[in-house]
Amino acid sequence: MDRDGEAFVAAYLAEAVRGGLQSIPKGQVEAAQALGLSYWKTTGLVVLPQALRVSIPPIVNSFISLFKDTSLVVIIAIYDFAYAVKKSVETDFAWKKYFIEAFLFSIVVYWIFCFAMSRYSQRLERDLARATKR
Repeated sequence: MDRDGEAFVAAYLAEAVRGGLQSIPKGQVEAAQALGLSYWKTTGLVVLPQALRVSIPPIVNSFISLFKDTSLVVIIAIYDFAYAVKKSVETDFAWKKYFIEAFLFSIVVYWIFCFAMSRYSQRLERDLARATKR
């Protein structure tokens, strides 16, 4: 990934975390200060855990989008999965008749990975919600 792509992804992730930080009510910080916590302890023990919990859905969404966008770039001189499917179907005459099936297979593989990431995110959110109820 080039520098522009890295900056683009970093900007999205930073925006997701910023939104999570802004969602924390000021009362949380005031309560931590009332308990005598320092700035760093307030940030590390009160603000960041809550902000990151809120930020999980947009962060996972960014990772899913990034995963799907890998079909647009070449990483470490290894072509992505969709490109490999395309090249194998184009270059081998025996496989030309399976062009549609090959691309449907690649679509299913992408869907499985994205669905798995989405389910993991949901489970992580559920586990974090359960941990706060204790």
